[in-house]
Amino acid sequence: MSNTTGKIRIGLIGAGGIAGAHVAGYLRNPDTVEFAAIADPVAESAEKRRGDDDGVRIYSDYREMIAAGGLDAVDICLPHHLHAEAVIAAADAGLHVLCEKPLCLTAEEAEAIAAAVDRNGVTVMCAHNQLFLPAVAAAKELVDSGALGRVYEVRTTDSFFNDFTVESMGWRAHAATAGGGELIDTGYHPLYLLQHLAGGTPVEVTAMLSRHRLEFMEGEDSAQVLVRYDNGVVGHVTTSWAYQPAVGTEKFSLVGEKGSLSSDGNTLISRIRGEEPVTREFEPVHEFAAEVAHFAECLREGRRPIQTHVEGIDVLGVILAAYESASSRTIAPVQNVARAGVS
Repeated sequence: MSNTTGKIRIGLIGAGGIAGAHVAGYLRNPDTVEFAAIADPVAESAEKRRGDDDGVRIYSDYREMIAAGGLDAVDICLPHHLHAEAVIAAADAGLHVLCEKPLCLTAEEAEAIAAAVDRNGVTVMCAHNQLFLPAVAAAKELVDSGALGRVYEVRTTDSFFNDFTVESMGWRAHAATAGGGELIDTGYHPLYLLQHLAGGTPVEVTAMLSRHRLEFMEGEDSAQVLVRYDNGVVGHVTTSWAYQPAVGTEKFSLVGEKGSLSSDGNTLISRIRGEEPVTREFEPVHEFAAEVAHFAECLREGRRPIQTHVEGIDVLGVILAAYESASSRTIAPVQNVARAGVS
């Protein structure tokens, strides 16, 4: 099917909980995105995500959806352990990919994804929605302007009191399907944010993992991670499903040679030595709408997305190194398989 609209025709793979936010993102970008198809083995879930739009084709198997044609890209919202196979299948069909976190679960899967991207020349964008917070964009702009000088340290936090039960946790309770515990799930967010602000490639990690409260899950419910980047920046992530952070805990902060910045996600406070602090407040945005808009614009204009499979694999490398560090009680090296290989 030829594309006569100029819109990016997206096929959604997986109709679970996070897919609702992605569909909301499509609907907020009607000029650049067409929600063309959806694949999920549970028909009721697919129909729920389709809503009243009978033009959205429904498939029980995403491979059938890909083979049917009429798509420019797929959006993968599957359980973690199914990501790599879907990314590779789409890439080998010449389709671009937006993939929910984590990109994949192992170094071997990461290498296979990087190889698929290389041989097919497609774009894979990791769905790192928090990068589209206005406070994050403003912080990155300030850092890149050189106003804070060389960056020394970055801290990011993503913790909340998760009310998972044994029944509601589902596949996330098992390491084989989740890839680990909280760190590879919610903890993935502060790690990609950390790298975005640090501006380097991660090289080594040390971590402490805990299971404070959610005893029924196999993996950790909390993590503390230290990361050193190749530009000398040291990063610190705190992340948890066990507790609400203490009052005053920042979402992200950064210290450089000339000053610092900190944010709760909505407000950005910057302090340059010798000058008065500057506070900026931002209106909330629909992060997924901004993410989808960026993905579509990059495809239409042939630009590199804000974070591709390369950064997604970097973050996975940090997580795998964190698990190794916690197990062996050592500082573990990060395997940067996408950067060393075929990307």
